[in-house]
Amino acid sequence: MIVGVGIDVVDVARFIATVERVPALRTRLFTPEERDLPDASLAARFAAKEAIAKALGAPAGMRWQDATVRRVVGQQPVVEVTGTVRARADELGVARFHLSLSHDAGIASAMCVAERD
Repeated sequence: MIVGVGIDVVDVARFIATVERVPALRTRLFTPEERDLPDASLAARFAAKEAIAKALGAPAGMRWQDATVRRVVGQQPVVEVTGTVRARADELGVARFHLSLSHDAGIASAMCVAERD
């Protein structure tokens, strides 16, 4: 059963300019394994975190670093949630996330479906 759906798009150049202007954002928004990804992939991870939050109803207080998006070659991205994001997912009974990422023509996008059994 679908609990929620979220989608987000990010202008890659604008996002990276913001991160370069405010370097602390890289640490605040991303887990250590995400921080050094190429620009388009980093923007796609940000879109993914926004999409995940939207799929969970975008409650206040969720921490950006409590969601990690991992690339698995030949498979869809894997979402790992901890802390505040895990707590919200548990509250809603979310058993799994389905995530799709894309980046092309300077735009990064993500779509997330939160599902429970």
